[in-house]
Amino acid sequence: MCYSNFNDIIHLIINMDADVITIENSRSDEKLLSVFREGVKYGAGIGPGVYDIHSPRIPSTEEIADRINKMLAVLETHILWVNPDCGLKTRKYTEVKPALSNMVAAAKLLRTQLARAKWVV
Repeated sequence: MCYSNFNDIIHLIINMDADVITIENSRSDEKLLSVFREGVKYGAGIGPGVYDIHSPRIPSTEEIADRINKMLAVLETHILWVNPDCGLKTRKYTEVKPALSNMVAAAKLLRTQLARAKWVV
């Protein structure tokens, strides 16, 4: 869902019984995830965009990892899908490939960290 009033319609989305939803998130500075801080439980998958594809700037692995960590503060690990905001077709391949490579590297980094933390407990 690009640029929707997600927080206003979350209960309707829950009732749709979708397996996974994706939402524009990077330009909202995670404001669209505030509904989960307020206690709304969503059991299906959710992919809040981890970087803004409307900009030619290529986000670093660390920047994307930081954004994912912010998402994990309000979403459970088993429902979080890591994906960019929608609209990749508006970017050149020379911008998309390194940005997606950084996104994949960030996801792998955090999965490794989460797995280690699980064994420490």
